[in-house]
Amino acid sequence: MMDWTDRHDRVFLRQLSTHALLYTEMVTSAALKHGDAEHLLQHSPDEHPVALQLGGSDPSELAEAAVLAEKTGYDEINLNVGCPSDRVQSGAFGACLMAEPDLVATCISAMKTSVELPVTVKCRIGIDDRDSQEELEDFIGIVADAGCNTFIVHARKAILSGLSPKENREIPPLKYDSVFKVKQAFPQLSIIINGGIKTLQEAESLLENTDGVMLGREAYQNPFILNDVDAIFFGAAANTQTRTQRLQKFIPYIQQELAHGTPLHHMTRHILGLYKGQKGGKQFRRHLSENSYKKTAGIDVLLDAISYVD
Repeated sequence: MMDWTDRHDRVFLRQLSTHALLYTEMVTSAALKHGDAEHLLQHSPDEHPVALQLGGSDPSELAEAAVLAEKTGYDEINLNVGCPSDRVQSGAFGACLMAEPDLVATCISAMKTSVELPVTVKCRIGIDDRDSQEELEDFIGIVADAGCNTFIVHARKAILSGLSPKENREIPPLKYDSVFKVKQAFPQLSIIINGGIKTLQEAESLLENTDGVMLGREAYQNPFILNDVDAIFFGAAANTQTRTQRLQKFIPYIQQELAHGTPLHHMTRHILGLYKGQKGGKQFRRHLSENSYKKTAGIDVLLDAISYVD
């Protein structure tokens, strides 16, 4: 089980599942080379295991970024070959790289020879009219030969012209069978499925044909879904803590970050869906949405929001 978030969200989600592998938002290799790498790679010890997702297509630059990630304690490097945004395409990385499997393989090889960490790939099942099963398996095979043993596959193709990133997460139809066939073709690889998964029951059924499941939007919109992950998938004892009890454990981190100058909304925007479907949940969400952005917003804003659900 995995999730893909930024660092404040990861701290909270780790309290919901200690076994799930958490992913960073994508950081470009160019940003790490030319920007403030120390700030971009900052993360809490509480987040582990945590993976750094990189965007880029320059093998040497990606290798340098991977070395930085290893030095700062990340547990995995993931290359993004799935994001369809215009900004990503203009930088020659993301989903458009599915048309260049040899380049992706070179990037993987460069990173693998530079670090001891696992190097994985997140991709789509295809792009535009290049979405045949044969092309998908050719891509997987070429990249696997470069040393990548784990692929997280979003079971939709990406349409690079005409759809927004949001539309690319919803409009192209899900084709789970394409991912199942990849696993059948490459039984030695770890194939993790992603896309449109909304319940842990769905995740369980998908594990019959794949090695893992990545939850993205659902874990963000409904984070408490991860509360049962450890018990269902990893054999841990069931956790009976309530949402509010979990949130209370997050408060010391929020106070610490507020003292360092982090605005409240940078943290509370990630927990807006914590009480989804619960009595008072809409009021909780509304109060945080309307008040956490204020310059003077402090921990009292969160405590007031909790009063709607307690």
